[in-house]
Parts: sequence; C-alpha cells; structure tokens
Amino acid sequence: MAVYTDVTFEDLQGLLAGYDIGAPLSFKGIAEGVENSNFYLQTDRGAFILTLYEKRVKVEDLPFFLGLMEHLADHGMACPQLVRDKADNASVPLKGRAAAILTFLNGISLRRPEAVHCQAAGAALAQLHAAGADFALSRPNSLSVAGWQELAAHTIPRAEAVQNGLGALIAGALAELETAWPQDLPAGIIHADLFPDNVLFMGDRVSGVIDFYFACHDMLAYDLAVMLNSWCFETDGAYNVTKARAMIAAYRAGRAQGNNEMSDAEIAAMPLLMRGAALRFLLTRLYDWLNPDPNALVRPKDPREYSRKLRFHLSVKQAGEYGF
Repeated sequence: MAVYTDVTFEDLQGLLAGYDIGAPLSFKGIAEGVENSNFYLQTDRGAFILTLYEKRVKVEDLPFFLGLMEHLADHGMACPQLVRDKADNASVPLKGRAAAILTFLNGISLRRPEAVHCQAAGAALAQLHAAGADFALSRPNSLSVAGWQELAAHTIPRAEAVQNGLGALIAGALAELETAWPQDLPAGIIHADLFPDNVLFMGDRVSGVIDFYFACHDMLAYDLAVMLNSWCFETDGAYNVTKARAMIAAYRAGRAQGNNEMSDAEIAAMPLLMRGAALRFLLTRLYDWLNPDPNALVRPKDPREYSRKLRFHLSVKQAGEYGF
C-alpha cells in the first residue's frame, strides 16, 4: 500500500455521496507498499479502505480482483469485503483512476514472523486455494516467464549499477527457467504475493489476508514458493528450515483435507519454483529501483535481497533441502 494520488476532503465527500456507509470521521493516507494509493477511512458506521488503482493494476482486471475477494469472503476466508455503491458498482472513477472501497480488517502484519505464524499462514494459503477452486473468473499470471523476459530486457542493461554480476545472474537464471519451467502441475487461483505484510494476525491467529492485486490462475505450488521465499529467510540471508517445515506441513495438511494432496511432481519441482519466485520479485524490485516514481511516499524495496535468495536457490538440488 502507498499514496501516489492525493484525495482531498472535497473529493471524499463527493465520492461518499454515492455510497451508503455513513459520514466520514477520519481519513488518512497509508504510506506502505508500492502499487496503489490507499487511504484509511473511518465513518460513523465503521472502518474502510479506499483504494485508487495505479501502476500495474489494469482496470479490465478489477472485476477479477474484486469478484475474487467477494467470492473468498462468501466461502469463509478472512479477507476484505467489497463495498458496492448505491448503484451496485464495484468500482467508481476518482481523480482519473478507478477506485473501490473495502472493509477494514483488524490485525497486524509481522516483520519477524515465528514458526507458529508460518504454520498459520501456510494453513491460510491452503484455505485460499480451496476457496478459490470454484471461482468462475480466470486471469493469467502476467508476471510469469513472459513477464520476466520483458522485465529482464528493461533492467539487465542497468543492473550492474545496482550490484556487480546482477545482470549475468538474471540472464542465467532466466535462460534456465525459460526451458525448464513446469507446465503441467496442479493449478488454480493463487494469491501470488502473500508476503508477511499481506497477512494480518491477532496473536498467533490469522485475522485477514489482504492485497489480492496480483492474484491469478497459476500453479498452486508456485504460491507456496512465493511464501517460502518471503517468510522463511532471516535478515542475515539464512534459510530457516524450522519455519519452512511449519509452513509446508500446515499447507500440505490443508490441501489433504480438501482431497487435493500435494503431488510428488509438485514437490520435485520446488527448486525450480523457488528460483522462479525469487527471480520474479528480483525483477519487479529492480525495475522499480531503476525507475522510481517521484510521487511515491516510500522508497522502492531493495532488489538485492532477492538476488541473495536467488543465488541460494541455485545451489539447491532437491526439495528436501527446503523442508519437505
């Protein structure tokens, strides 16, 4: 979350005239994340998030994203619920952008999750995959191999300015993944960005899953790879197998409960999926690092975190090294 577009109180009043959610009491920008402009809104009827869609979120994808959140909430998933306006619109225009209002979820995101939190998050991922299985809409993953190729073309020429050897690292990893990327693993609706800052906790319990704007139809195991990359490395770059085992066990147990056990092929593919997930976030972070938005209130995230992770994955030969 972040703020790129300013919304005045007059803008807000005009917007809320079309909704039935009460009078505003408090309104402030949320200076986190890198994708959309987000605002916390408190009215006399409750708390909400106002989102203006920027950058990578395409307006034509909003029916998928917003419909998915409605679907998951209807299936018992703790995620933001869409608030439709008086004309039953899911999104509305505001300041030249599409905007939507969602319910606010209580809870905090953890900067240093422990194994118990990884376990709960793994279970939540399995719940998400099960709840999304019968969602009617579909959206391809625009940040899979073809997207990586495009990002690499735009970033490799300047990558050496960020880190020595970075261009060669990206080119080598991409060349391998272009030929070896799995094509026939179990697939469905995935979150594709379930970092710790997108999971809310109250104590050791998951109270909400947020930020579905990279959600798509892709390999289920790839979603787990994204989580292992983002939850199970320590600040010194070490991979925490204890955390990973807790997450993997909870996720696999959740899949098994839905008669959709994780297959041997999925497990065998994890080294490739982990490399792909690391490359995806290395490339998007590198692109944003090299092309910063002067209007953003936050600095782009350091891509070198994911170059270290990618180098680690290139040394891994089998899934057992990850905690399977």
